[in-house]
Amino acid sequence: MSSSTGTRGVRGLALAPRTLLGAEGVALAVAGVGAYWVRDASWLLFALLLFAPDLSMLGYLAGPRVGSAAYNLAHTLVAPAALLAAGLLGGVPLAVDAALVWVVHVGGDRALGYGLKYPTAFGDTHLGRL
Repeated sequence: MSSSTGTRGVRGLALAPRTLLGAEGVALAVAGVGAYWVRDASWLLFALLLFAPDLSMLGYLAGPRVGSAAYNLAHTLVAPAALLAAGLLGGVPLAVDAALVWVVHVGGDRALGYGLKYPTAFGDTHLGRL
């Protein structure tokens, strides 16, 4: 058992939760970009929407409690998965494209080590302090 991570490695490789979440983020981002590419969707739309979830940080203008709730809603897979399902079931290609860009954003954030926010302060995340 590793004293610094509290995890048992596979052949000496520590599989810390933060490392696994980062790898998961890379996988999500790559899968999202791949699906977007296969759909032959607009790359201009991709560029315009990629950082749209970060607009949720404006919630911090109303305080850390509202800000963290808004940020977390925009940075989990719940909303993009619902949008993806609605787009697929309803035959709305734009919704599918937007959902895939959203998945790429969430995956990219996880890959870079950005976590969900606690209501105490912007820098307090489930992955540690920023």
